[in-house]
Amino acid sequence: MARMVILGGSFGGLTAAFELKRVLGRDAEVTVISGDKRFIFLPSLPWLIMGWRRQEDITLNVADILRPKGIQFIYEAATQVDPETSKVKTATREFPYDYLVISTGPYLSFDEIPGLGPDKGYTDCTFDLDHAVITGKNWRRIIEEPGPVVIGSSQMVSCFGPSYELAFEMDAELRRMKMRHKVPILYLTSEPYLGHMGVGGLGNSKRFFEDEFAERDIKSIISQAIEEVTPGEIRLRDGTRLPFKLAMIAPPFKGVPAVAPLGNPRGFIPVDRNYRHTKYKGIFAVGVAMAIAPPEPTPVPVGVPKTGFMTVKMAKTAAATIFADIKGLSPPSAEELNVMCIMDMGNTAAFMKASPVLPPRQESITKKGIWAKWMKVGFEKYFLWKMKHGMSNLP
Repeated sequence: MARMVILGGSFGGLTAAFELKRVLGRDAEVTVISGDKRFIFLPSLPWLIMGWRRQEDITLNVADILRPKGIQFIYEAATQVDPETSKVKTATREFPYDYLVISTGPYLSFDEIPGLGPDKGYTDCTFDLDHAVITGKNWRRIIEEPGPVVIGSSQMVSCFGPSYELAFEMDAELRRMKMRHKVPILYLTSEPYLGHMGVGGLGNSKRFFEDEFAERDIKSIISQAIEEVTPGEIRLRDGTRLPFKLAMIAPPFKGVPAVAPLGNPRGFIPVDRNYRHTKYKGIFAVGVAMAIAPPEPTPVPVGVPKTGFMTVKMAKTAAATIFADIKGLSPPSAEELNVMCIMDMGNTAAFMKASPVLPPRQESITKKGIWAKWMKVGFEKYFLWKMKHGMSNLP
């Protein structure tokens, strides 16, 4: 019986676990290790911040959804991976593996910028459920006591969508409450232009975001690095100082410490087209944990995003490759990595697609319409249902 260890209980980790158990059945002992016992539908965290979702609306208990499939869940964080002995270590024990799938997501590296972050600094964050709950409380304080808001992304970020979403959602909500004129919104980003998104733009995204920001009176500062954050002020490397009453800034991304030694200088893991480690053949990495080189150099460094859509595709390819390896079959042909995402804009939404994810592309579009908002609502319900029932084989 092959021993499969999965690190991470989110989009990639659960998909890989369900797929491996589905295709291998009793031939696989599958164990998921995660320091979070919840599956969180991360794309809905901006809605939670805005007060449009509750925690229970967008979370599932990981143990409860794995148990019926015969998958073991270990509620501990991995502390080390030893590729030479093929073992994963936690604070209390060791887990030998024949195949390891790493889907740990990012390490949010607040400490790279003094004063950044909700724990030891002065800014809020949208990438973690517990942080999002705090951010939601601070957003409600802005409604009670209006003041300037700064939203955006610092240097070395590789996920820009939630920051854009919140800028649009806050604008729409403030207009609904007839108080938009009391809350200046500034979008601060490391991107070389609005709509770059770490992938060189998507279709007409540059013009799209510039026009939408102009229409909504959202000011922007692009291609900037943050030097430090002090109470009520963001200081940029060029000397500019930005006052704020609420600042939601995406922090630099790095690889999670437990797996970072397997990766590049920032801890992201190099893989081949089937997401197998380029050196250790029993290790696979999917989602944010794996390394993708940016499509172009930028004045301020940015990373390439790995969306939930992309991560699920990677996890299925990794699982199929492991299955082929065990059965002595040829590995599946790796498909081009595409991306589709839906960006909520408060009173409407935008559908964005790129095929492949990095240019030059066969197809690249950004389109706006209320239909896209309903697509996002529908996808949220569908994906939570799909994970709750372990139906990873569905689209």
